[in-house]
Formats: sequence, C-alpha cells, structure tokens
Amino acid sequence: MLAKIRSLYIEGLESVLVDVEVDIFRGCLPSFTIVGLPDTSVQEARERVRSAIKNSSFQFPIAKIVVNLAPADVKKEGSAFDLPIAIGILIASNQLDCSNLDTSYFVGELSLDGTIKSATGILPMGLHLDNLHDSKNVKFYIPYSNINEVITDSIEVFPVKSLIEVVEHINGLRNYTYVKIKEDNSEESIDEDFSEVSGQEFAKRALEVSAAGQHNVLMIGPPGTGKTMLARRIRSIMPKLTFSESLEVTKIYSVAGLLTKNSGIIKDRPFRAPHHTASVVSVVGGGTNPKPGEVSLAHRGVLFLDEFPEFSRELINALRQPLEDGWITISRSKSRVMYPSRFMLIAAMNPCPCGYYGDDKKQCICSPSQIFRYRSRISGPILDRIDIITEVQRVETEKIVNLRPAESSNSIRERVINAHKIQAERYKGSGILYNSELTPKKISKYVMMTKDAKDLLKLAADKFYLSGRAIIKIMKVSRTIADLREVEKVDIQDISEAIQYRTKDFLS
Repeated sequence: MLAKIRSLYIEGLESVLVDVEVDIFRGCLPSFTIVGLPDTSVQEARERVRSAIKNSSFQFPIAKIVVNLAPADVKKEGSAFDLPIAIGILIASNQLDCSNLDTSYFVGELSLDGTIKSATGILPMGLHLDNLHDSKNVKFYIPYSNINEVITDSIEVFPVKSLIEVVEHINGLRNYTYVKIKEDNSEESIDEDFSEVSGQEFAKRALEVSAAGQHNVLMIGPPGTGKTMLARRIRSIMPKLTFSESLEVTKIYSVAGLLTKNSGIIKDRPFRAPHHTASVVSVVGGGTNPKPGEVSLAHRGVLFLDEFPEFSRELINALRQPLEDGWITISRSKSRVMYPSRFMLIAAMNPCPCGYYGDDKKQCICSPSQIFRYRSRISGPILDRIDIITEVQRVETEKIVNLRPAESSNSIRERVINAHKIQAERYKGSGILYNSELTPKKISKYVMMTKDAKDLLKLAADKFYLSGRAIIKIMKVSRTIADLREVEKVDIQDISEAIQYRTKDFLS
C-alpha cells in the first residue's frame, strides 16, 4: 500500500513543503530505503524509525520499504523527517487510518523509545502554513518542546510528546485541545549600565549616536581604558525589538536551533561576541549544510569584535558584504541561501601591537613597521563601511577613585528611543528603518542640510581626502545627530560632530 504524508524542511530561512511517500512491497526481501537526496542524518532515520515503531507497541513490517522525499532533486537534511516517515509506514502497513490527513503536516525527531525530540525551524514552518490559502483546515503536529515557537492562530497546532500520542489523536482515541501558550511579557534584566563607566564622555556620546541610527563603530585605545566595558553596555541604551524585527530574529534562532524551551519570540536585541580565533564559517555562516553564522545571529542587534585586527584577514574582509548589504549569501554547488545580517558592528582595537602608542602614561615599544603592519590588517574598504571611529582615552585616576555617578543608561535610552520614533515616522512605507540603511539615492531626499553644513562638508572632504562612501557615512551620521536634537534640517554643528568621527588620525 502507498501512503503519502506531508512535511516541511528549511532551506535558508524559508520553509519548503515536502511529500513523504512510503510504499511497502510484500513478498520481497526485507529492506528499508530512503531516496530523494537524503543526507546522512536522514538516512539514519531508518534505525530510529524502526526502533521507535517497535518500542511504541506497533508492528514494523518485514517487507521491502521505499521512502521517497519529494521533490527529489533538492537535498534533504536533518532528523525532522522521522515522524512523517513513521506515520507513513504505519499507514502503508494498515495500522493507521489516513482518511483525514490530507491537510496534516508532521515534523519531529524520534527517539528509540518513540518519544519526539525538538526540531529546528518550527517558527518559519508555522508561518509558511499560515500563509496557505485554506490554512483554517491545516493541522500541524510538532514536538512538544517547540510549543513556544508557534505564534499563529489560523492553523491547528498539536504539540506532541510521543509517536503513540500522535496515533491515538489521529484515531480519535485521545481528545487533544491545543491551548496557545501565553506570551511572556517579562523583560530581560540587563545589569550593565553606563552610569558605571567613569569618564569617557566622548566615547559614550559616540555609542549613543550609533545606537540612535544603528551605525557601525570602531573604538581605538590602550588596554584597560574600558572599550569592552563600553561595548557590553550598549544594549542597555537600545530599544526593544519591534514585532517585525522580533520575527526576523526569532526565525534565525529557530533555524539555528538556538531557541530554548521557554524562550518563545525574542524581544531583546542580540549581542554576539565571537573570540578572535573563531573561524570564517562560524562567523559569516556556511558549512556543508549551510547554517547561520554570528553575523546573522546578531541581526538587528550588536556584533562585538574585540581585538579587531587579531581576527584573520579573510574573516575581516568577509564582513564587507553584510556590512554593505545587510545580507550574507552562501553559495554551494547545489544550493544558494541568503541570511539577513543587518547588525550594528562594534569593533575595538589597540593603537599598536603593544597597545600603548600615543599613551601619555606608558611608552610604546613597537617599531614603525610593526605598527604599520598591525593597522594595515584593517583594510580601507572595511574602514569605509564603519560610520564612527572614536578614541577611548585613559581615564584620570581621580575620576575612578571618586566614583562620581555618570549619566544612566535609562536617560540615554530615552533619547535613543525618541530618535528611533522620529526615523520610523520619516521612513514609513519606504522599506528603511534606520538612518544607517539610507542608500545614496535616498540621501538627497531625507538628509536636508543648511548651506553652512554643506560648505563645511565640502571643505572636510577636500582636506582629508574623504572617499565618496565616507562622505555618505558622514551625512548619515549627521542625520542621526540632528534626530537626537529633534530638528529636521542638518546644521553645521551636526556635520561638525559627524566629521569628528571620520577624520581621526588613528590609522594613518
């Protein structure tokens, strides 16, 4: 008997429908074959399914079993096909009625005892089914541990714990009512606060501007001046994710399998801080079966790269596409996937290998050639993609000892939130969320400058030999500074401050 079960799999961030076709041939030598370009984890489903069926008190047919995953020309990966394969075998062997399964979808990994383990990508799968024309009749069977990833009300979702529970529900032996889990409205507590940072007013102002317009920042200064301390506190001045941003971020974490059992939809902006020994694949994504990397996991949040020049040159240059486009494209011989990666880059570095070049307290021991080689690891194209370059100076001992309270994160956050509201109103319907996303074509429309501001920008461009991209960056940052002042036109003081963040002589 032939059985056809519906399932889904993830390609990039998108969900694709799959037909799991099971045919059993009696009178042939017993075998179990899976076709349709399955990877190793799908091939191993044969042993998991066999044991799960037997240990769930069902009969595993002693016959030739052929499972086809259609469409057959697309690579299938992961263990989420275990459940639909097992259901297909039970139907094909007449142990289960399939009369009411035309609009039912099954996803889940089976343990050897028949319990169902979590699967990745449940959120985008549910959203895909929600968009089907007749979604009201759709039934979606998912692992119970993925219950918090379902945010739709238009399809029937059944979080199940075991193969027996699925069969009993299909046969009408179990009355199962899906109750949607209430959304967790509790806010994450962020302990770090800018009030704990003594001094560094210029650097804190730079981070405020970057948070207000989602601009990339490079902090340069000697060891122990607080670069890491500042970077780790930037989340405390950033607003919560909007609902659309939360969906984008949660989809990435769902596909990557990083959602915890009780996490639900992600509301707080991600903060990712990979070590400088991290591989290119772990940061930008990829692998034999492509997965999101750190640049995608930091989407709509912060990617903090400490000791920036210590990362490999290949990795640093690989950041060019996501910094420019907000996407990372991973191409393989038989597949091509794109992951969103519109993050705010916060990078920190020393001015030289020993860290004390230009320091007024400690003498630098590096030779000019060592300093040149160290700084040249950050290429010009990467520097052009960084909006703000700021110096982090050594703090005076008196300020540290006296521990005078600085401005709190909440106070700074109010200004940042207000700037975000101004941008949301200005860019409504344009596909842009923040000033950093402005394209050169839209600069003239949204960045209106006074004559004095234009004259100063022209003068700075000629004096400092600024590239076209650097000039565009200055205009974007000046737009954010004006938003923080709640003015519509960019004035000379806005341009002046923005120029300071581009013309520092640290890397010359």
